[in-house]
Amino acid sequence: MPSHTHAIVRTDLLHEGWTKFLVATIRLPDGRTATREIEDHGAAICVLPCNLKRRTAVLVRQFRAPPFYALKEEDTLEAIAGTLEEEDPVDCARREAREEAGLALDTIEYLFTGWTMPGISTERMHFFLGTYVDDIADGRRGGLPHEHEDTLTVETSLAELARLVDAGEINDVKTLLLIQTARLRYPQLFSA
Repeated sequence: MPSHTHAIVRTDLLHEGWTKFLVATIRLPDGRTATREIEDHGAAICVLPCNLKRRTAVLVRQFRAPPFYALKEEDTLEAIAGTLEEEDPVDCARREAREEAGLALDTIEYLFTGWTMPGISTERMHFFLGTYVDDIADGRRGGLPHEHEDTLTVETSLAELARLVDAGEINDVKTLLLIQTARLRYPQLFSA
């Protein structure tokens, strides 16, 4: 078991905007120091809204600069997600579903909370399954224009989501984790 005598000696702020970028000087257990980069924007949520009667789910397509920079991918297909602005993560899940997909969630089931990229980020994400009963306008635009968000609502069958995951066609890890957890808990919803 590693020793827990690490200490942050100092942090230097490199950038502050939607997120903060820091360089931390760490004192190691043997007394040496090392630097580590930290992206700090705090907690977030991710929710997969499902219509249990129709066995469908709502995801969003949106432009993401990092995948575009790395591989020229124009957009990603993702579960609804966002930074926690409220005290209660459930309230945040409801707000993000409204903002990104124009969706009112009925029930919300908490699944788990975990670090998304502990090697670089302070983000801890709360994962949920939600239910909706409304008819969804596939292709509805959402997002917050003042934040330069532009989401496109995609409603698909849960069986098709399972097929996309199995074919390697969903490449957003938070979405993969959420879909696979839902498949393990509720396999009957994902059968064709």
